[in-house]
Amino acid sequence: MLREAGVPFELQHVDLAQKKLKPGDADFLAVNPKGQVPVLQLDSGEILTEGPVIVQYIADQKPESGLAPPNGTLARYHLQEWLNYVTSELHKTFTPLFRPNTPEAYATVVKENLANRFSFLDKHLATRQYLTGDSFTVPDAYCFVVTSWSQYKEIDLSRWPHLSAYISRIAARPKVQEAMKAEGLTK
Repeated sequence: MLREAGVPFELQHVDLAQKKLKPGDADFLAVNPKGQVPVLQLDSGEILTEGPVIVQYIADQKPESGLAPPNGTLARYHLQEWLNYVTSELHKTFTPLFRPNTPEAYATVVKENLANRFSFLDKHLATRQYLTGDSFTVPDAYCFVVTSWSQYKEIDLSRWPHLSAYISRIAARPKVQEAMKAEGLTK
């Protein structure tokens, strides 16, 4: 979102397993005691955590970017509705699939739950380009990241053609390609 908004920033990699900042060996827990990413440290030194909060903050710094509707509008509440959906119904549902001690039987149930959510998204995206309409906004970035985890967990998104097309549309955005390259996710 920082790239999409055109906000300058310095990227800091985190070794989540070791809870260390890279390069170097600084203690990540000193930055975020929750031990999770994302974290946005402002020029003032203030720290923001939690993806939905961070992306709204970024969008609000550059309202001309169109990444979020103005506060207090019904459109803004729909945006927040989507951010909450991605957080609670997608992100948290994926979480057990990344734990090595999750029993295979439970992983199967998790994938079934994700399939139901992907079916909902597919139906929703049949009539629009993005979650909130025809413009890319902050919940699209979040949804893209979380839904893309499917490739690492043997979930074939081709079953959901509108969702697949949506993911491809977002992946084709120049700033998304730039971010993925900087994160080492593409070459």
